[in-house]
This record gives sequence, structure tokens and C-alpha cells, in this order.
Amino acid sequence: MIAPENPAPIAPLKPHVRTVHGISQEDPWYWLRNRDDPDTLIYLEAENKYAEEITAPLEDLRTILFDEIKSRVLETDQSVPVPKGDWEYQVRTKEDHAYPVHVRWPRGKPTEEQVLLDENALADGNDYFALGDLAISHDHRMLAYTFDTLGNEEYELVVIDLESKQIVDAGLKALSYGLVWANDAHTLFLVRSDEASRPSTVIRHKVGSTPDEDTIVFEEHDERFWVGIGNTRSEKYVVVGSESKNTSEYWLIDADHPDSMPRIVEPRSDGHEYRINHQEDYLLIVTNDGASDFRLVQAPVDAPGRNNWTEIISHHPGTRLEDIDTFETFTVVSQRRDAVPVLLVIDHLRDRSFEIEMDEAVYDSAAGANAEYRTRQFRYGYTSMVTPNSTYQLDLDTLQRELLKQQPITGDVHLANYQTERTWANAADGKRIPISLVWRPDRVNGPAPTVIYGYGSYEAVMPASFSSARLSLLDRGIIFAMTHVRGGGELGRDWYDDGRLANKQNTFTDFAVCVRHLVDSSFSKADQIVARGGSAGGLLMGVIANQEPDLFAGIVAEVPFVDNVNTMLDPSIPLTVTEYDEWGDPNNFDAFKWMCAYSPYENVISQNYPPMLITAGLNDPRVQYWEPAKWVAKLRTANTSANILLLKTEMGAGHGGPSGRYNAWRDEAFVFAFILDCLNGSEPSKS
Repeated sequence: MIAPENPAPIAPLKPHVRTVHGISQEDPWYWLRNRDDPDTLIYLEAENKYAEEITAPLEDLRTILFDEIKSRVLETDQSVPVPKGDWEYQVRTKEDHAYPVHVRWPRGKPTEEQVLLDENALADGNDYFALGDLAISHDHRMLAYTFDTLGNEEYELVVIDLESKQIVDAGLKALSYGLVWANDAHTLFLVRSDEASRPSTVIRHKVGSTPDEDTIVFEEHDERFWVGIGNTRSEKYVVVGSESKNTSEYWLIDADHPDSMPRIVEPRSDGHEYRINHQEDYLLIVTNDGASDFRLVQAPVDAPGRNNWTEIISHHPGTRLEDIDTFETFTVVSQRRDAVPVLLVIDHLRDRSFEIEMDEAVYDSAAGANAEYRTRQFRYGYTSMVTPNSTYQLDLDTLQRELLKQQPITGDVHLANYQTERTWANAADGKRIPISLVWRPDRVNGPAPTVIYGYGSYEAVMPASFSSARLSLLDRGIIFAMTHVRGGGELGRDWYDDGRLANKQNTFTDFAVCVRHLVDSSFSKADQIVARGGSAGGLLMGVIANQEPDLFAGIVAEVPFVDNVNTMLDPSIPLTVTEYDEWGDPNNFDAFKWMCAYSPYENVISQNYPPMLITAGLNDPRVQYWEPAKWVAKLRTANTSANILLLKTEMGAGHGGPSGRYNAWRDEAFVFAFILDCLNGSEPSKS
């Protein structure tokens, strides 16, 4: 990239002082929080124009990258059909169409296909479109879906009678995630959010009724808790859940009697987390009661409280019991051991249990689309950094495994050319940090340019999965490294606890340790490493930009949570109160101190920062647009290098960026072009 004709935007300074715990801090870009201030949009548009101008020399490269990404995708494709009752359901894509189409046909009769929902038609005329939830009624006659056209994750309901093809209900707005039919095919359960965008209330809605006729089924008044709904695979119960970061509580509603009152499973107690599944006369419950990495118990469905729990799988420290899938005659337990997923099958019919064998040492796998309760077939997904997403079906009677589909990779791609490996970095306190690597050996000779990705929050696991888009980097002789730093969930609950609250600094030092390990192990070139992370991973990017700027040839921070102290001091902002158990409540002085110690916005200093690409979404409800905007404004006044700082704001989208697959590919091509410019590698390597 070359220097632009016009200077970088400089956001005006407007006096504002924050005083907390007797400590005053100037915040002259506080005014950017006001989206109604004309100066706010003027500044964001100026940053977008600057980013467009300064990246103009990369336009040809972006086009090449977009074409490469597109060329590897079978644009006209379909999912594996999912059987349910008398029907089979499928999702399809079509060349030159940005969104999928949902179809079905009578079981075993694909020639009698029916189109259920064409998202392309729904998206027509909208700059942004996202389908929220889609659910088919118990009798397969009614289809309900929710949609969002702003990117703010507030959804609107539509119900279609599939026989008459008529819309029979529409206009119920301001909904959150969650859409469940009762068995009468007339009653819907949905979730509403409060003024802080916290999913807080479950409503019962009769199809065709007006919103003022809706009934509140459950309302959560504790601001730390989020509400969600689902149903059991057995179709016996509608499940209402209320969860904070470390406590949960569940309620059951008889799906055959939707007007009945919810019945509690186990009352909440601080620090107790559990999940439930129904199987015949029992509930199977994953719980951390006396088990930091969780154990499995069962209880009679009519008396599910803790006093009636019987242990099925005991606690094994270091093996995280994550979830279960229940069927009429078997149970599949999802575990994680040594940062690798494990699927344990318990076959009640044949009184045996076994782990499903996987083909590689480092991979990702999880339960797939299993819609039917009374079955002896189990579908699961499998992928690795060199294996595209694959759907397998296991026959519980014969133990035969069938590959139903592997995502096609089109174009001149030979998957055997790529190699993956797991390496471990050693932190100063003795912790071993896993890193998943993928590269193309015939394009890498010795230490190579590297893109290193990090997240490390919410106990989220960063999967060692395949990306066809990523091949554009690997084909240019670049190594991709996925770090599994503390704060994530790769190595059990202790791994998470060791990277949150007062221990959050471990996330950041782990990431730096991973970088140095790759250099010391001769994987990576010390002066050619670009870091990338988004959301909470964007906070990680912000911290390492302040603490370790010399480690990186560039940084990509997407919708980064970088103004964390100010956000967490404002309970009116979506997510704030529910996040106290993750980051800390800065109204507490100790939490305030540890948050201020690493906050990216608070700790911008006068120093040389590497080239940085920072993104935001104007309608983002998770990380407000002003966090990256304020951060960039402050960085501009402090950066002593000539390196480029770019802020790119999606003016009509939210946390996930632009909608539609083609826009998503263009967005990825934009990021890749920036990365390649930082690494001085625009052409595929030949050696």
C-alpha cells in the first residue's frame, strides 16, 4: 500500500472525564457513542473513505483472491437430506445466488420436491438479510421463521401454511433467538429481549393472534441471566433455560399441553451449571455438581431434582464432558480430551459403549443433524485443517460407518498437498499451550510467513477445522496457526478459569508465547507474522498491539471488544451485566484495577504500532461500533510509526459483517489482501 493523497482522519477531541473509584481518566472520544451526532457518521464515513483510498492499490489482488475463493466452492450444492417423519428436508445453494433455499420431499420421493423458503427472495431489496430461526410444526404443515434486515439481531416472525402457501401470521417483532412449536401445531414459544438487548422473556403465541394476546410464560429479572428455549428430540417437552456465565436453571413445558405451567428441573444455586436431555422415563443431566469438568447423571422425569440424581459417568479431571445427545435406545456423549473432541456412544439396547474412531490425530467433530428420536442411525460431522467438512452416519447395529458427504472443493486443488500438525508452546508458569498448524510443504522451505489466530474467552473452543478460503494463503507459502490459549475451553474448565477475570492476562501472554514458540521452532519468520482475531479475540489483538507490537508485521482486529472498561461500567449497553462473570464488574475496585491494567483503549501509548486493519459494524449489538472507532482515534494520536491504521465500518450490518456468501467472500478477500500486503506476498509461491 502507498501513502494516500489525503491525511488520515483525525477525530475531534471533545472534553469528557470519567471518574470511577476516585480515579479520573480523560476520554476525549466519548462523543463517538452518540450515533445521532452528525460528527459521528462524518468520522466513520471519513475512515471508510480513507480505507478505500489507501487499499486501492490492492484492488486487483482482492479480485484475484475473491475469484480464488469462489472457484473452490461448488456454488450449486445441497446438504445431506435430513429425514423427519414422512419427510426429508434439505438446504440448497445455487450459482449466483447469495442465500440458500430450503426444500423438502415425501420420504423416498425426491422427485416430488417442494420449496419451503427461498432466502434470496426474502433478501431481495435489502442491503442486509439474516435468517434467525426456522421451525416446522409437529404435523409438518406449518413453517415459522424469523428474520433480521439490519444486523442488530432483532428478529421478526412469519408463519406460512405449507398446504395453502399462505402467510397466516406476520409482524411480531423485536424477537431474539429461539423458536419452538408445541405439538398442537398452533402454539409457538418465542423469546423477547429487554431494553439492554438481553433475552429475558419467553412468550406463548397462538398463530394468527395479536401480540397483545401473547402470554408471558417465563420472565428472568436477574440481569446476569440470559433466557433460551428449545425442545427435546423426543418431542415430549419444550425446554426453557436461564443461564449466567456460571449458573443455570431449566424448566419443562409439556409439549402436548402448551398452556400448562413450566415445571422446574433443579433450582439454581450460584456456580452450579447443568444441561438436560430427555430419554424415555428419565432426564439425562450434564452437571458440574462436585465435578469441575462435569459428570453425567440421570433422574426420573417426574422427580428430576438433585436428590434423585444417579451417576452415569463420573468426573474425570482434564476430560471435559461438554454435552449429550439422547435417542430412544442410545446416548452420545461429547467430550474433549487433550484439546481433541471425543464422541462416546452408550448403546442401551446392546449394553455396550465405545468411542467413535477418528481418522486423524488433530481434528474437529460434533453431532450432526439428527432430527429423529426413534432411530439406530447417528450422524456426526468431521473436519480437520486438511479435510473438508464431512458428514458421517454410524449404524448402531452393524457399527458400519458411512461417509454421506464431504464438502466438494472445486478447481485445481489437491488436498494431499497440505499438512497439519499440533505443536505445544511452554508458558513461563509451566502450562503447555496447544497450537494447530496447517501449511503446504511444497511451498514452504524453512521458516515461513505466518498468520496466527487467537480468541481465548467464554470457554469457546477454536476448532482445528478446514477452510477452503484459507488455501489462498497456504498456496502463497504462508503457514496458518490456530492458538488454543487460556480462556478457551480446549483443556477443561481450569483452562477457562485460568484465562478470565483476574487471570485474563494469561490469555495475552499465552498468545505471545505461541508466537515466540513458532519462531524458535523454525516454523515462522520472526519479522513476517500477522495476528488476527475478532470480538473477544479482537480484545486479544488490542492488548498484544499495546504489549507486544514488535512481534507482528500486521494485526487484523475484527469488531474488537477494546473499550471494555467503559462498556462494563455502563449497564444500559447490551450484554454488560451478563458479562460480569467473564471480565469482572468494574464497580468493584479490584476488578476495575485488573481490567484497566490490560484494556486496549486505556493502554494505548506513544510507540511504534504495526500496520493494523480494524473493523466495526454500525448496528452491532455485541460490540458497539464506537469501541473500535474510539480505539482507532486514540491510536492515530499515539502511533509513532508510519505504519497504516485502517478502520472499516459496515454501515448496514452488525457483528457478523455483511450478509450473503458473496459479500462474505469479498470481505475475506479484503482481509487477505491486507495480510498479504503486510507479508509482501501477493503471488502464489512456487517453491
